[in-house]
Amino acid sequence: MYLHVLVDEYLHSAIPYIGLSTGLLLPGKHHRAYVDNMNKQIAGTELEGKSLEEIVLSSWNSGKPTPVFNNAAQVWNHTFFWESMKANGGGAPTGKLADAINASFGSFDEFKNQFKTAGGTQFGSGWAWLVTDKSGKLSIEKTPNAVNPVVEGKTPILTMDVWEHAYYLDVQNRRPDYMTTFVDKLIDWENVAKRYAAATGSQ
Repeated sequence: MYLHVLVDEYLHSAIPYIGLSTGLLLPGKHHRAYVDNMNKQIAGTELEGKSLEEIVLSSWNSGKPTPVFNNAAQVWNHTFFWESMKANGGGAPTGKLADAINASFGSFDEFKNQFKTAGGTQFGSGWAWLVTDKSGKLSIEKTPNAVNPVVEGKTPILTMDVWEHAYYLDVQNRRPDYMTTFVDKLIDWENVAKRYAAATGSQ
């Protein structure tokens, strides 16, 4: 059974920036519902006892998702999202990750523009992602609904939730305002750098 985690840490990190209504609703209601629904769906099946990533990949079913997929992938996505943030985050990355961003996008400012453009042009619900390959080259992707790069064999190192429930209660339909706050004040670049190092074998 997969347990709901990281709520307290997320609330501490995000509420000062994205607002009390969203900060309480998103982890406490939506994430909890995904966890509970997934646990019910996998109970007594061959998926029970597997890791969350194994459940996501198995339920993706080579692009023909089973009913478990939406809940399992949203648990994975939201957990990854919480772990992408910290209180007093934002700023700019350093070290090898900063070098990779400059090499892949030309500058950190251009990365921010492209990342927010991906989030802003994702029609309806979905996610924006920063993805790395094993050589360390970075790319930006957007996915609809619960889909994530993991099911395509790719390695994400950062994500931004652009489902309306991530921002609507506090900034209404101003998705760009929410994305600017996320990028400038919430990203945990230290953790993103650790993911990049793990994915590329760099230190």
